[in-house]
Amino acid sequence: MTGMDARDADLKKELHATLQARRELGEEYESALVDSFMEKIEQRLDGTIDRRLRRQLAEQQMTVARGARSPGTTDSWGERFGFAVVSLVLAIPLSAIAGAFGHLAGVLLAWVGIVGVNVVQAARTHPGLFGLHTKSSQDEG
Repeated sequence: MTGMDARDADLKKELHATLQARRELGEEYESALVDSFMEKIEQRLDGTIDRRLRRQLAEQQMTVARGARSPGTTDSWGERFGFAVVSLVLAIPLSAIAGAFGHLAGVLLAWVGIVGVNVVQAARTHPGLFGLHTKSSQDEG
């Protein structure tokens, strides 16, 4: 089992424990249980984002030091793929929580957010993908 698999298993156990506690404790504790679980997800995301940002900063510094290319061009296929994988991995517990507490409307809202985040990421890394591109001085003449 890799590090990512172990963290996924831990998160799945936490979700199961949260849902079990909700069944046992009743609706009056629902908000506190959801808040607690979401805090754990937030901590996990913060750690992942911190690691990714540190790695990207180090890569940018190395690139600039070597003079190979500008720091704004560091998005690789692997980073884009990794972003998509992380968003889908997080979609599992978010869908479960949304389904448990918000039913179909909650699941739909969660997936709108997931798709939205991926669309923004795709537009950021490929500005012309959705017909969004900046005009150059030649286009305006």
